Amino acid sequence: MDLVGSDGVSRCAWGNSAPDYAVYHDTEWGVPLHGAQALFERLSLEAFQSGLSWIVILRKREAFRRAFADFDFSVVASFDDDDVSRLLADPGIVRNRAKILATIRNARAVADLDQPLDELLWSFAPESSPRPATMADVPATTPESHAMARTLKKRGFAFVGPTTCYALMQATGMVDDHVTSCFRAQ
Repeated sequence: MDLVGSDGVSRCAWGNSAPDYAVYHDTEWGVPLHGAQALFERLSLEAFQSGLSWIVILRKREAFRRAFADFDFSVVASFDDDDVSRLLADPGIVRNRAKILATIRNARAVADLDQPLDELLWSFAPESSPRPATMADVPATTPESHAMARTLKKRGFAFVGPTTCYALMQATGMVDDHVTSCFRAQ
């Protein structure tokens, strides 16, 4: 894939593969994100992405927000069987029962935490990590993402494997995996 987009901007190669990706890459991916609601949303969307292309989730994000009460975990934690039925019938989202149930379970797990979600997740951010030269240098998992996944699972979370956790770390700026030639690499 070309590192320079049709707009002349040098990005991580995936950022040039679709206009939606370019906007997401340029404005969100790798930007430090804080706050329980925002992090719960990203954790939920990364779980829904499992086995799918991120572009599918990105294009359905507004529908996910409507369906899941803007990812207010205290509201989602109270979802019941009627909500599950409603979500399974919503063509705007990914209608996967296991992922829907995991999102509700994860909202309940967030509500039960003995520390803020922000503090818990960011505790796994590495002190530093080398900037990848190419996308081939970007790992799928790291020791930190394995540790995050283990901890979240122990605390009752689901659909939070080490690959999902690393994707969350990348998306929320816990790690910066913009390649050296990308304009965002600073």
